[in-house]
Amino acid sequence: MALPTLSLQSNPSQNVILAFSFLIVVISWVSWMIKKSSKCTLPLPPGPRGLPIVGNLPFLKPNLHSYFSKLAETYGPIMKLRLGTKLCIVLSSPSVVKEVLKDQDTTFANHYAMSGVEILTYGLNNITWSPYGAQWRMLRKVSVHDFLNNTNLKAGQAVRRTEVRWMINRLYAKAGTPVIVGEYITQTIFNTMTRTLWGGSQSGDEGTAIGAEFEKVLKDLMVLLGKPNISDLYPIIAPLDVQGTRRKIKRLMSFFDRIFTTIINQRTEINKVGGEKEAKDFLDIILQLHNGSDPKTQLTMSHVKALLLDLVVGGTETVSTTMEWAMSEMLMSQKIIKKAQEELDTVVGKDNILLESHLPQLHYIEGIAREVLRLHPGLPLLVPRCPSVPATVSGYHIPLGTRIFINVWAIQRDPSLWENPLEFMPERWFSASNGELDMKGSDFRFFPFGSGRRVCVGINLAERMLTIILASLLHSFEWSLPEGTKLDLEDRFGLVMKKRNQLVAIPTPRLSNPELYAA
Repeated sequence: MALPTLSLQSNPSQNVILAFSFLIVVISWVSWMIKKSSKCTLPLPPGPRGLPIVGNLPFLKPNLHSYFSKLAETYGPIMKLRLGTKLCIVLSSPSVVKEVLKDQDTTFANHYAMSGVEILTYGLNNITWSPYGAQWRMLRKVSVHDFLNNTNLKAGQAVRRTEVRWMINRLYAKAGTPVIVGEYITQTIFNTMTRTLWGGSQSGDEGTAIGAEFEKVLKDLMVLLGKPNISDLYPIIAPLDVQGTRRKIKRLMSFFDRIFTTIINQRTEINKVGGEKEAKDFLDIILQLHNGSDPKTQLTMSHVKALLLDLVVGGTETVSTTMEWAMSEMLMSQKIIKKAQEELDTVVGKDNILLESHLPQLHYIEGIAREVLRLHPGLPLLVPRCPSVPATVSGYHIPLGTRIFINVWAIQRDPSLWENPLEFMPERWFSASNGELDMKGSDFRFFPFGSGRRVCVGINLAERMLTIILASLLHSFEWSLPEGTKLDLEDRFGLVMKKRNQLVAIPTPRLSNPELYAA
């Protein structure tokens, strides 16, 4: 499959000059908004004072999650910032988050769609950004009922095993040499998702090229979506696309759209000539819904592509990012690797292949997975929320259109909630106070996948993928850093929080029988 050419270089924008022509309009608009909000008898939350027109925008730090956490120490667990003309509210405590994600879940069930998201989602037609309502319920039902149910997850074991074994085989071929760990993980998850969704798998040099390009496109997308965009902050000048964000997203989307158009056309042609497969996959199911006559479940082609993109990106990006953080944290402490390998040797043995049936007995591995999700949640501010009507939270007025940030990164590092919160301690999950915490957002001390109606639909799949890959890497190899390398844990803010520098490590086989490394 030929790859689309991508270019993200921005042209020097004369649009910036045009933007200033709207300055007077913006000033009038800000004044109108302030007057409008002042009509409410309840106050807005506290927050740092900003400047006219730009608000707190000039004071933002690159890593918003840590910057918001510092501000919360002064202004409390619910605070406001004005970014341009937009009012933003940041929540940083379990009690306040509970009011939004549980007590008023319906009111705050909409995700705030940043500029350009409608391009990424084929017109807000996916699960993540579809407005809360009938369409969203239909898309969620299709995804959960026809793809992410327990029966399908169990049936997918063979695919996951094949792809993980292929990853182990490739790493075995590179034994003793430095490898970029994230590239192997990303391609493994990408192949697993595509095989499960539409039966496709890229292998060999072509698969490596597509996997590498896929990872690059995802990184660029997540950074774009995480950066402040002047079109969001001053909607009146959004048509100018001053930063070129929409143009960049369109270029990146050409990569995904080409993949989806190709596989949909191929499947449609096969179905036309009566081709049959042994079992239907998710693509068959949603194409049937696309061609169906029931208006309650009929999907447009935009829905079909948006669902595929949502599941591929959601299933790949967060898990691969979390895996890279997990390997990095363990390489900072070899004793954690040794304890995990001792458990693996007891449960699996050094003369066997790891299977998913072993996972329920790998308690320390599960502790590592939970601990990395605590310290490094994939989406540090989750997906921003937006109230559908004016609301009240903790006695403060939340106007319609406010952008709600939920700082799960700060909450899961809060010293009042966690002992030694900055230490990577898998053992903490064996205590009575933490042992009952799950990943589904029932307790607002730990909710890396969100909570409520908009909780991530793929939690069970993500947990399986994370633990089977993590356990396989530790079972099959010893891991070390290249000589002279200093490992860092610096992050790079985006919608998904990735490591600033890719993890490079050396795998050394630890199993005695070379046949255990066969694909």
